[in-house]
Amino acid sequence: MLDSLIVPLLVTTDLPPDADLAEFGRLLADAVREPGRGGVPYAGFLHGAVFWLDPPGVSVGREGGVRPVVEELRFAALLGYLSVSGAGGRVKDVVAGAGEAVTEAVAARYGDLGSPPAVMAIRAEDVRERTPPSAVVVSTAGAVAELVAAARPYM
Repeated sequence: MLDSLIVPLLVTTDLPPDADLAEFGRLLADAVREPGRGGVPYAGFLHGAVFWLDPPGVSVGREGGVRPVVEELRFAALLGYLSVSGAGGRVKDVVAGAGEAVTEAVAARYGDLGSPPAVMAIRAEDVRERTPPSAVVVSTAGAVAELVAAARPYM
């Protein structure tokens, strides 16, 4: 059996208004496949759900018509569980490593959005209670099978 640690996680960031949530979720899930700090990678598996935290912006024209505002950033989030092995068992280190991996992936995909994503450990109850039914479910593809099995009770 693999020695693993499971961390309930919240990731929030601004995204371009036309960003695809499923693509964003896959980006996050893939980013934490091998997170790490100081050049010491470890195996990771993320199972979670992504969703918008704000409605799309709209503007009202002179004639009273409503149209989407396409230039404003939107606020997106992921709630989920990050399972890792080989990280030394410290939640603080796991979250910091995931934060570095997520920040790098988001910057590479979307460019400079003004501020880096926020990545933080949260309570498991928050993941269950605050994930909206409309959220898009994502998981790390090709993760270590033992990590997927360890996370299964949380999925």
